Amino acid sequence: MGITSSNKQIDRDRIDCDGMLKVTLALSASPDIASNPTDIVLVLERSGSMEGAPLANLKAGAKTFIDIIDEATDNSKDGNIGSGSRIGIVSFADTATADTLLITSVATLKSAVDSLTAGGFTNHADAFAKAKQLFDPLSTNAKVIVMFTDGQTTAGPPAAPVADAAKASGIIIYCIGLIGADGINVDVLNNWATDPDDSHVAVTPDDADLEELFKDLATNISKTGATNIVIDEVVNPDFVITDVVPPAKRICYDDGSQHPSMENTGTWRFR
Repeated sequence: MGITSSNKQIDRDRIDCDGMLKVTLALSASPDIASNPTDIVLVLERSGSMEGAPLANLKAGAKTFIDIIDEATDNSKDGNIGSGSRIGIVSFADTATADTLLITSVATLKSAVDSLTAGGFTNHADAFAKAKQLFDPLSTNAKVIVMFTDGQTTAGPPAAPVADAAKASGIIIYCIGLIGADGINVDVLNNWATDPDDSHVAVTPDDADLEELFKDLATNISKTGATNIVIDEVVNPDFVITDVVPPAKRICYDDGSQHPSMENTGTWRFR
């Protein structure tokens, strides 16, 4: 998704029998949620520990997120999510509630956020399950869950199997964590979220940071760049891939050793 051009450069015209050469692969992307419609479910914790400033700052962050997606989808903050994208709201405490379906009305989405009140325990499994139910499996839209939580699971079963099932169905999961009174297990958030962790998980001890975290995440989702790209580079059997210098972000490299049918193949995987 998002590739507009690619180019491969070799640093010399000829090579000695035992020599080496450097190959540089360059990709250009045109990130645009307007041309890549996305369904997004904001999953917002409203347990008792969110009472007061944490809930107020969560609401501000969620509404900022909605505004950014609104503007990104049609270049106008016109109160309507455009270009085929939609947002839904799920909130949770002891159980989860679908406060809206996947819709385009910014006013309705913000009203649902503003109506949240704090109370109860924390059931992450039900939250993921309710969010997953909002997506249409037949839709070609990209599917994203943004999970916000301020603590550990205190109600319901473990959430990892539900999150894993969502990811297996093609849903991308982001997690925003607020370190509340009961603490938060960042390893658990990393496990729930889609890889890589550094671009899919954000944690803060200060609820005043929430609006900025939601803002950064909305920008990331609306400007995704090139994702889910796999490039297989097949070299002549007389050559050997000796070393790889990956870009700093969003890439892993597989030298082909786990693919016997693809000998002498380098595989670049962009996420």
